[in-house]
Amino acid sequence: MDFVTEKLENGRYFRILTLIDQYTRECLQLWADFSLTGQKVVFCLQRLAGTRSLPTAITVDNGAEFCSRAIDAWAYQTGVKLDFIRPGRPVENGFVESFNGRLRDECLNVNLFFNLVDVREKLDSWRHDYNTLRPHGSLGHLPPAEYAQRAMRSQSTKASTSEKLTLQLAREA
Repeated sequence: MDFVTEKLENGRYFRILTLIDQYTRECLQLWADFSLTGQKVVFCLQRLAGTRSLPTAITVDNGAEFCSRAIDAWAYQTGVKLDFIRPGRPVENGFVESFNGRLRDECLNVNLFFNLVDVREKLDSWRHDYNTLRPHGSLGHLPPAEYAQRAMRSQSTKASTSEKLTLQLAREA
């Protein structure tokens, strides 16, 4: 998870919280606001947790929002480890940094933004394209959402096979 800063056409700056799944490369969330405090980040994480299972760890930099009491309390309560990179070493969070560069090149640098509603609509459209239409070489040329679906099916098949084997072993014992 990381932040990107951009500005509206009137010159007012806004920030975007970017959340990336390092395994599937899915963009889980792009949330734009004029101010993104630790409490707002927690709100975004809780909202996301309503649709997906929580990760075991989240890689973050040492920004004030990620070092806040709100984030720390949320991580403690949910059992999610905050994996802080070393100060001044953004390459230690390379997946999100690479994603942020792509977001800037393909969305932020080619659009004009007039208000937060406009920003959020354009970010949602770009995120949908990124997750569902665009193949990624590192994922066997599949879009991240399709890769994630296949990975989940594979895991459930392995779990089902493991359960069948356990039942079979229990019957034989």
